[in-house]
Amino acid sequence: MSEGVHVLVIDDEAQIRRFLRISLEASGYHVLEALTGGEGITRAAQHRPDIIILDLGLPDLDGLEVLRRLREWTATPVIILSVRDDDQGKVAALDAGADDYLTKPFSTDELLARIRVALRHARPEAQDSTFRVDELEVDFSRRTVTLRGEGVKLTPTEYALLRLMIQHAGKVLTHQQILRAVWGPEYVNETHYLRVYFAQLRQKLEDNPALPKRLITEPGVGYRLRVEIT
Repeated sequence: MSEGVHVLVIDDEAQIRRFLRISLEASGYHVLEALTGGEGITRAAQHRPDIIILDLGLPDLDGLEVLRRLREWTATPVIILSVRDDDQGKVAALDAGADDYLTKPFSTDELLARIRVALRHARPEAQDSTFRVDELEVDFSRRTVTLRGEGVKLTPTEYALLRLMIQHAGKVLTHQQILRAVWGPEYVNETHYLRVYFAQLRQKLEDNPALPKRLITEPGVGYRLRVEIT
């Protein structure tokens, strides 16, 4: 099962990376390495590994943040390796999208077994790391938005809203669905949030915000991201 399988190791400890490389390559895996969270996200987008081994204690980003960013665009299995052994930390990692959690130190046999299980349960890719429609491009791995080749600066909430619409491109999302996904279940009645934030997005992404061609209002229902621009 390991033949041809690429593993991305994201860990800043040289000894751990060396140990993993030797152990995994001895079992037939191809190993890629990244020393930081940012580098790991980039390598995941460039090389599309079959599975990712992720340390939580990285020098630039917390491992949970790396995991959340990966889950914005990929379903690649992720196994957490960490010295953190508290139940709360494990639950947080699993809730953020990890497929498994191993505490350091660990045995090679156990890690290899966990990798085999994760690969068996691997889901197909949910979407590509880059979305393009008309002159709009969103790179999920880099969290960048460009329109006609020019960078567009979005707030975190604007980006989360746009990402949600892209994940359901062409489909109508109700007011409640959007509010629950972006702000949380306690905000499902705050429809004025949507008027404000969609207006802001249209100012940044539409040629004529008053006559939007991308972010379409479905009166009385919700919003839709049009995928065929006329």
